[in-house]
Amino acid sequence: MTRLNKNFALIGAAGYIAPRHMRAIKDTNNNLIAAFDKNDSVGIIDSYFPSAAFFTEFERFDRHLDKQKRIGNTADFISICSPNYLHDAHIRFGLRNQADVICEKPLVLNPWNIEALEKIEKETGKKIYNVLQLRLHKSIIALKRKIEEGPADKSYDVDLTYLTSRGNWYYTSWKGSQEKSGGIATNIGVHFYDMLGWIFGKLKNNKVHIHTHDRAAGYLEYEKARVRWFLSINYDTIPEEIKATGKRTYRSITVDGEEVEFSAGFTELHTDSYRDVLSGKGFHLQEARQAIETVYEIRNSTPLGLQGDYHPFCKKPLVKHPFKLN
Repeated sequence: MTRLNKNFALIGAAGYIAPRHMRAIKDTNNNLIAAFDKNDSVGIIDSYFPSAAFFTEFERFDRHLDKQKRIGNTADFISICSPNYLHDAHIRFGLRNQADVICEKPLVLNPWNIEALEKIEKETGKKIYNVLQLRLHKSIIALKRKIEEGPADKSYDVDLTYLTSRGNWYYTSWKGSQEKSGGIATNIGVHFYDMLGWIFGKLKNNKVHIHTHDRAAGYLEYEKARVRWFLSINYDTIPEEIKATGKRTYRSITVDGEEVEFSAGFTELHTDSYRDVLSGKGFHLQEARQAIETVYEIRNSTPLGLQGDYHPFCKKPLVKHPFKLN
């Protein structure tokens, strides 16, 4: 007998993004049967699924899912919100447990991981879905439509700025390790690069001007856009007029000098992503590829410094790393 609702298990329950997945599971009328995190600050689960089993040891989480499967309470999906460098291993775990997988960004850190995961998909018959929620944002969808309906030979000038302040904890956590997070461009920028490729086509040129512990900047040339981008987690890079309002985040995208307003409308995007997956849609491995290739190239490029078409925010002075620099 087929269940009308689906069973989910969650890997990475204590992180920032996990509550959005819990809410999406609940809002789509499904069940969270088990969750795992090595940290136990997961009281948020009570707001969504107080009856869910919780484990701080992966082996016990694995054993529990196996027991549930043997009594007909199989996990249909495994949602992954673990640190970036563990996504590949946790995706494999989900597929081997005969579950479809919904994974946060970045799907993996290296492009070649995608080919390996494709093979396991074929072997298991299960699917991997990546959360690419900006593709579901109404303002971004409207921009894509506008570009598609515009002149076929037009190339647009785009400035992307994303400044989201982080405290000293960031550098102690896995997010401050390039080996584990992929660095700042990967950790906070990958969904923007996905959005840019989705709207403006294939990437033709990728130059990096700055890439440090707390900021990164560069130039991307797509089929239909020339993009200057700047990302930072340092509060000092935020414009003074934004600081004066008490805000610690600044997000801006301009296309040919015109601001694209997308500061609102993020609340339901994870739920929308889940609805797409459950209805047979969702974003698969190959749709994540270009963004993964983009951040891999950024991470492995030698910064050019302030030459060429660099973002104006690059002129801001550098601030030394609070722990790793003298």
